Amino acid sequence: MEAEQVIEKILANAKAEADKIKSKAEKIQAQEQAKLKEELTEYKKQSEILAQKAAKDKYAHLLAAARMDLAKKFLAEKRKILDDLFNQARQQLQNLPDGEYRSFMTKLMLDAVETGDEEVIIDGGEKRIDHEFIKQINRQLGPSYKHNLILSKEKVNLGGGFILKRGKIKNNLSFNVLLARARRELEIVLAKELFEN
Repeated sequence: MEAEQVIEKILANAKAEADKIKSKAEKIQAQEQAKLKEELTEYKKQSEILAQKAAKDKYAHLLAAARMDLAKKFLAEKRKILDDLFNQARQQLQNLPDGEYRSFMTKLMLDAVETGDEEVIIDGGEKRIDHEFIKQINRQLGPSYKHNLILSKEKVNLGGGFILKRGKIKNNLSFNVLLARARRELEIVLAKELFEN
């Protein structure tokens, strides 16, 4: 065999080997591209799922914040209404006709008296609770009490109602205290509504 034939045979073998290697490389490259495409598709799918979850989380967060803000505004409106309501209630109590006012004070006092020897402290401008009123209360207390309620010379700014004092113990039944108690109870209900919703 001549040198040229040997070279051609070597080149032919090399080309055949190169074609084999190229074919194998193309097959591997095709497999890798298919695998990469599959991974990219899965990555895209996972990215979309994560994006949707993030969007849902963001939406839920914004919705919860909006609900809380609305609930706070609603509570503020309720408080404003309560302010108006309790101011009106205070004025109505103070402006009760004398008979109704005395009847209301009689019930309050009879329910609040513990021993019958308390001092009754009233507002500086109070005209309807007087010595005669206290005498009537003493008569109504019955035999189980001492019948010694007395009208105190001490006057305080109550805005209506009275304080029963026995020694150092005071039972405040002024309109301010009675209305504040009622308001606290209503505010507890409002607070529950705010956090339940």
